[in-house]
Amino acid sequence: MTSTNGEGPRVIRTLIADDQEAVRRSVRRILTAQPDIEVVGEAADGLAALELAAELRPDVALVDVRMPRMDGLELTRRLAGPGVAEPVRVVVLTTFDLDEYVYPALQHGASGFLLKRSGPSLLAEAVRAAADGESLISPSVTVRLLRHVTAPRRPERGRSAPVVPLTEREVEIAGHVAAGRTNADIAAELFISPGTVKTHVASIQRKLGVANRVGIAVHAWEMGWAAGAR
Repeated sequence: MTSTNGEGPRVIRTLIADDQEAVRRSVRRILTAQPDIEVVGEAADGLAALELAAELRPDVALVDVRMPRMDGLELTRRLAGPGVAEPVRVVVLTTFDLDEYVYPALQHGASGFLLKRSGPSLLAEAVRAAADGESLISPSVTVRLLRHVTAPRRPERGRSAPVVPLTEREVEIAGHVAAGRTNADIAAELFISPGTVKTHVASIQRKLGVANRVGIAVHAWEMGWAAGAR
């Protein structure tokens, strides 16, 4: 994260990628009104966004699903996929609550997604959450979407276990992440420090081979680990 000076507050450098000029203009207006968010670039298609991201190195990229030249799924994979050396945190923008592209976007490394009709406060919250590596939208919405996205797969338990097995505590924490809880919430529930939770979360991500907390949540829902889902 950058800052206005060595001791000042962080400024989250954000890239907007959407083929609709009106959407880009609206998102820019909302974000530039925030004292801690700076829009460093805009792109009208996926390929241009990829080139801008390489040049500008934003902290967060807001990516539309459907764009010319390179769609949002491929752009997300190239920006945030597990094999990317210096990943950019991606928030996928979608028009529909249950867009058929959302699940593949999460598999490709997106930290989460946001509905285009969401209000200004939620948009700013999503950018801040992405920059912090936390949930991108309110926990209740995250859980509702994860239920729908993963429900058809859960009965089959189709996802294989990680090569390095999770400890009992890690499975427990993964379940709480899937329930949309923050590190502070999990720490209070389990009577451990937020720093310990953060360490466990990093270990879980590494073992599962996922890029972020949403990847943990998707895996936990598919394995039946989600707190309250058993």
